[in-house]
Amino acid sequence: MLSGVQYNGIDPPPFELPFVNNPDVATENTLKLMEQTPDARKRLIFTSLTRHLHAFMKETKITMDEWEASLAFLNRAGKLSDRGEPEIIMALFGVHPLLEAMNNTSQPNITESAPLGPFFSEHTQEVSNGNSIASEGKGEYMYVEGRVLDTEGNPVANAVIDAWEADDTGHYDLQYAGQTPDCRGRLRTDPEGKFSFRAIVPLAYPATADGPAGDLLLAMNRHNMRPAHLHMVFDAPGYDKLTTQLYFRGDKWLSTDIALGVKESLVVDLEQVDDIERARALGFGRPERGFKLLKKDIFLRKSSDAEGRPGYETTSV
Repeated sequence: MLSGVQYNGIDPPPFELPFVNNPDVATENTLKLMEQTPDARKRLIFTSLTRHLHAFMKETKITMDEWEASLAFLNRAGKLSDRGEPEIIMALFGVHPLLEAMNNTSQPNITESAPLGPFFSEHTQEVSNGNSIASEGKGEYMYVEGRVLDTEGNPVANAVIDAWEADDTGHYDLQYAGQTPDCRGRLRTDPEGKFSFRAIVPLAYPATADGPAGDLLLAMNRHNMRPAHLHMVFDAPGYDKLTTQLYFRGDKWLSTDIALGVKESLVVDLEQVDDIERARALGFGRPERGFKLLKKDIFLRKSSDAEGRPGYETTSV
């Protein structure tokens, strides 16, 4: 064969299909072929997708020009997969929050998960409790403290915590050329499950402005902003790994986050502290500026309680 494409070895099905002479026959023929899928779960997904996709096209009366434009749009998105363009597009249609709502049912005393995001990195800085993940001059001072506990309120000692955030320009360290880790750090809980670190108050930022996702936002008349947030990952032996984000009450972008990722339980209050001596004792370089205080206890699920839920991964640290 000149094309180099090889026959996959699968025989024709044991039936013949009618030639397509109307839209319903196109749907029925496709569903008949989907029924040949050996795996039951995949068969369910393929047939359901076919029904809904065909119903959508019939309902909206998609034209050939619109179909070709859609394919071109998807091709453009695929070429930008290294920056997460397909994931952003799916987020605009609420797919990720829908999946989490379906699969990660909130339970009492369990901290809810949130997406990891594109700016996590293993290239980070190790910090001790009370030290800073942000260099001086990166933004308004913030002090983060809390405890990591199990569902019964027992402390989880030696849990590894990764924290990262955008700076006072709305950028992550990975977005700067040749930057060392900043506004990013890794620490561990103490024997009582306590953790604390100095940081800055992160800013809201635009998630995307160009490419297919940016075009889609303009067509929808939607903003492209993510509310300010602090990323955190908690990893401890015997517990499901938690990836989450903390948001700040009063942020005007909270309810219409481009990713629709904000959960009420993850919205925290920031307390303004103007005690100069306390700020100095905590190690802030300009204590006269005061700082924002973020307090949040984190509750982890034991690995045996629920495996494979979004945001919770069994760990073996």
